[in-house]
Order: sequence, then C-alpha cells, then structure tokens
Amino acid sequence: MSADFIAAFFIGLVGAGHCVGMCGGIASLLSMGQTRPSALIPLYYNLGRIFSYALIGGLIGGAVSSVADVANLNQSFAWLRLVAALFMVLLACYIGKWWQGLLVIEKLGQKLWKYISPMGRNLLPLTNPLQAVPFGFIWGWLPCGLVYSTLTWAVVSGSSVNGAMIMASFGLGTLPAMVAVGYGSQHLHKLQQSPVFRNIGALAILAYGIYTAYGSINLLMIS
Repeated sequence: MSADFIAAFFIGLVGAGHCVGMCGGIASLLSMGQTRPSALIPLYYNLGRIFSYALIGGLIGGAVSSVADVANLNQSFAWLRLVAALFMVLLACYIGKWWQGLLVIEKLGQKLWKYISPMGRNLLPLTNPLQAVPFGFIWGWLPCGLVYSTLTWAVVSGSSVNGAMIMASFGLGTLPAMVAVGYGSQHLHKLQQSPVFRNIGALAILAYGIYTAYGSINLLMIS
C-alpha cells in the first residue's frame, strides 16, 4: 500500500492549487473579530481538516473491507480498484484542466454540505486558537473532487488503517500550500497554478491511473 500513500500525497501536493481556490478565503474568516490573530490558527485549522479526511477514509476503508470479508467478495476489490483507477484518470483531466467532468460529482456533495456548513459558522468568531481544529474538521467536508477521487482509493485500501493513512497522506500533501496561504504567502500557490507544474502533475496521475487499471484488468482476466 506504500505506493498508494505516495500517490495520495502527490495528488494533494499537485491539486492543492484547487484547494486554495476553494478554501483560501477561509483565512479571512479565521481571523474575523481578532485584532491579533494567533499564528497557530492556520496550523490548527489544517490539522482539523486532515483529521476529517483520515476519519472518513478509515470508516469507509474499514466498512468495505469488513463487508468483503464476511461476504467473501474479495474478488470485488479488483473491480473497485478499477473504478478507483478510472477516478484517477478523471482527476488527471480535472487537475490538468483538460476536462472538468469531475465537477458533476463534486456538485452532488453540495446537498450534504448545506446541512454541515452551519455547524462551522456557529464556531465563528474564534475565541480560542484551538477552536480552529473543530472548524477545520467541519470544513474538511466541503465538496471537493480531489477528496472524492482520493476517497475511492480508501474504499479499496483493505482496512480502516490503510484507508485513514491514504486520506491523511492526501491531506498532508495539501498542507504546505494551505498553511502558506494561511500565513499570507502566495508563492507556492502561484507555482501550483502554473500550467507547466499542473500539466506535469496531471500526466503523472494519469500514468498511475492507467497503470493501476491495467493491473486490475489483468487480475480480473486471471480470476
């Protein structure tokens, strides 16, 4: 599973420009009502966000692996991994801005988000830097095509620990850019938004998706 951890981290690193576009404005919300915002707030916020990714990854990875073991459906993991590989292809197109079909799936999450987001707003303004942790945890559920795509790998991870690790690796990949923006630096964001960086990253993700799909098809043909 180590390759999947690395891939998840790379997805977060390459796709963080998209994350900044969606979540970058939160930095102003976190400092709302504070004359001297704590320097720890951006870090706490992102730790809460990463914990939310790890939690959902662990829950989904554990649930699917348990069902597969009880029902003796382990062969189904090959099919699920093929689906995850296809999501990687869609994600590569999304990051490279070649095709934005993944936005359709992202919009489906808006229905759930409208019920979750008020819980985050109720925490504002932050009266203690540690309140940024639950705020980040709630904001981690913001509809995001990158998160949903990486979550498909948690589904086929084989255990709750692996599922949590995959999503945590993804979150850690987004951390440098998100923390940098939280502290007012735009340099890393500009690099990640550059066409060269974006396209190289998208091609790498595309290659990994095709490689995984090829391996999954071979397993299905053998069985």
